[in-house]
Amino acid sequence: MAHRVVVTGWGVLSSIGHDANTYWQNLTQGVCGIAPAVNIPTDQLAQKVVAEVKDYDPLKHFDDRGAAPMDRVAQFGVIAAREAIAHSGLTFDGALSEQTACIIGCGVGGQSTQDENYKRLYGDRAKRLHPLTIPKLMVNAPASQISMTCGLRGPAFVVASACASATHAIGLAFQMVRAGSVPVAVTGGAEACIAFDTMKGWEALRVLAPDTCRPFSRDRKGLVIGEGAAAIVIESLEHAQRRSANILGEIVGFGMSADAGDLLAPDAGGMLRAINGALTDGGLAASDVQYVNAHGTGTAANDETETEALKRVFGAHAGKLVMSANKSMIGHALGAAGALEMVATLMTVKDGVVPPTINYLGPDPACDIDCVPNEARRMKVDAALSNSFAFGGLNAVLAVKRFG
Repeated sequence: MAHRVVVTGWGVLSSIGHDANTYWQNLTQGVCGIAPAVNIPTDQLAQKVVAEVKDYDPLKHFDDRGAAPMDRVAQFGVIAAREAIAHSGLTFDGALSEQTACIIGCGVGGQSTQDENYKRLYGDRAKRLHPLTIPKLMVNAPASQISMTCGLRGPAFVVASACASATHAIGLAFQMVRAGSVPVAVTGGAEACIAFDTMKGWEALRVLAPDTCRPFSRDRKGLVIGEGAAAIVIESLEHAQRRSANILGEIVGFGMSADAGDLLAPDAGGMLRAINGALTDGGLAASDVQYVNAHGTGTAANDETETEALKRVFGAHAGKLVMSANKSMIGHALGAAGALEMVATLMTVKDGVVPPTINYLGPDPACDIDCVPNEARRMKVDAALSNSFAFGGLNAVLAVKRFG
């Protein structure tokens, strides 16, 4: 028996808000979280702008003992998960604890811990490192720390597939709940990759913008690295209804594909297969979809290729389609990007407001789908997609519907 899967809670920690409500308010108002980095040295960086979680103090969320075993990435994940669980109204002090999955996306793990220890080891010639170095930097730490902090004793693991990590994680959690493997899952993504060594690596790829992120716009110059976390609580419809939960939206489809081509260059065919997969899985016709939360990185190749894929999937309906790119405000949070964008997609469907694509300077003829430039738009959205297309040609797309 296939179960309908609904969302009953969400939580966010981002460059434009430390909770879900603030995040949504700032998204719809076009607030930009991109600014010169303050948490890392920039004197040796050519591209100095990032989308950091600003004014973050771990001691507002954890005591010293609670924060010490966790890198910034795991702290972010725990904070978002706590908010999502509180929002859902669920408690995990009984049998439900053993029946709840915790599936989190994370692209690279504890980069701050790695950077600090590289400095100690190679710069300061330290004889030994902190005994918790490995537990703090391991990529599975966000799922492990969320499961321990929140008392989740069911299946728990991290999905690491670069920029598609969180969308893959949410999709797998969706499939588990739909299949009846678990009645509830806490899922999403976390990333805290703004460390000096990581930024030097991104500079070497020559895909970073020197000023800001302007997806689908003329004169766009690349992506901006971001960080943060987002989590959602999903349940079978029967489980949510039995406890009279407040249902925020419904996940109906999940599509995946691999380009099996170039390591870095996007491929419209791979994107197309993932989009079609989500539509088919969700029982949606292309004409049923009003809105796409685009991957929209702001690089010349990605935006043009994503536009091509959407036009091939939607055909004549592409002229009526609306899309926007949250990365214009929150940067590219890599393994967390899909979760931050999934929460925004669910909020769009629930509230009937499409966040804008900001920093837009004017149309690029190769990106000719309506991208809601610079100002939010109020419109009814019954069905929407959230796209994630990763380096390595790993593609994941989620389909959601307004519940009712």
